Amino acid sequence: MDDYLRLADRIAADIASGRLKPGQRLPPQRAFARRRGIAASTAGRVYGELVRRGLVVGEVGRGTFVRATPPATGDGRALTEPPHPATTTAPALVNLELNYPTAPGQSALLTPALTSLLGDPAALTGTLGPAAATGTPEARAAAARLLTAPGWRPGPDRVLFTGNARQSIAAALASLVRPGGRVGVEPLTYPLVKEIAARLGITLVPLTADDEGLLPESVAAAHRTAPLSALYLQPTLHNPTSLTTPEPRREAIAGTVTGLGLPVVEDRIWSFLRPGPPLAALAPGLTHVVDGLSKRVAPGLTVGFLVVPEERVPAVAAAIRSGGWSAGGFALAAAVRWTEDGTVARLVAAKRTEAARRQRLLAARLRGFPVRSDPYACYGWWELPAPWRADTFTAAAAAHGIAVTPGPSFAVDPARTPNAVRLGLASAPEPDLDRALRTLAELARRGP
Repeated sequence: MDDYLRLADRIAADIASGRLKPGQRLPPQRAFARRRGIAASTAGRVYGELVRRGLVVGEVGRGTFVRATPPATGDGRALTEPPHPATTTAPALVNLELNYPTAPGQSALLTPALTSLLGDPAALTGTLGPAAATGTPEARAAAARLLTAPGWRPGPDRVLFTGNARQSIAAALASLVRPGGRVGVEPLTYPLVKEIAARLGITLVPLTADDEGLLPESVAAAHRTAPLSALYLQPTLHNPTSLTTPEPRREAIAGTVTGLGLPVVEDRIWSFLRPGPPLAALAPGLTHVVDGLSKRVAPGLTVGFLVVPEERVPAVAAAIRSGGWSAGGFALAAAVRWTEDGTVARLVAAKRTEAARRQRLLAARLRGFPVRSDPYACYGWWELPAPWRADTFTAAAAAHGIAVTPGPSFAVDPARTPNAVRLGLASAPEPDLDRALRTLAELARRGP
């Protein structure tokens, strides 16, 4: 179990036993970090975990306080353990934090390629070790075809492989940014990027965005203040807002990074649901494209892709090797077969249909609420009505057996936390999703 979870468990136990009283103020995060001999980023994760469990309330300018009433489980017992796979085997009844899309008959579609691979001893023997960062010629060609988008076809020699897309992000950043370096990001970003940055000793710099995405002038302004080493962006189906940056804004961003010579890590993990040209088509010499199979296929047997500028292939491949982020040989061989026999294409088509149906359900059940989403996305960003706060709503949802992701999990600036939650639509069975959305809508109307 991660250290931050152990510390969170200890504080949760103190709250459950009464050693920490309702309304009691916890020490500031920096003081907590010094007292425990841990990094400030780890302390932030501890406090964030306690907020996620509904045990404490954080108020900007005041501090972090023990909640007056711990959230309850469905049977009325105090909820002192989080719905976290590392610490419990009893997850929330409906988990809208997880967000891995599935398609009807998915396992049956995946089986033939695996069966043929397992039935070929010679082929299987060659897959039982780690793959090289550069994969095989067959894998590079298959990945290049899979990742081709309107106006962009990556060269196979620019494709590298990792175990998953998160490792691709880590490898790209590790190859571009030295410890202590600065990376510009959207003000709301993928939470695991914050963890990756903390482990690599990278400082994330929240930039300014509007309803069309990142503002190019904010990139230039941040770079003037202190040079940025790179940008990390999600211009297609941004997580959590589902925003797709329109073409004119992409062109402006590409012009800015080209003028500054600033590398970009473009996360396209959700782009298979909304095809369109990547930023890489506009700034090919600077953009490192991240993608993977976890959403297209399944999280349990996946591969991460990195398409990098040609001259950067050796440096990024070295980062993959040194980080231990290489893809597994079996997963890579399976991915090639699934791509070549049309399985991935069939899954993608089915998952687009499924996402559209679940978006219609979201729109129907939360009609009248300010929910930002996209007809092709697998999630929605719900700006909560007053007087709800993200932490109290998350705790109230947990008390009804529903896990949602509080908005502050995505915020880069801890002083600017959104009163919103992200609703993952992909993983829960549709009847459970329907019931959960009805319950959440009723909670929101009733108030805290």
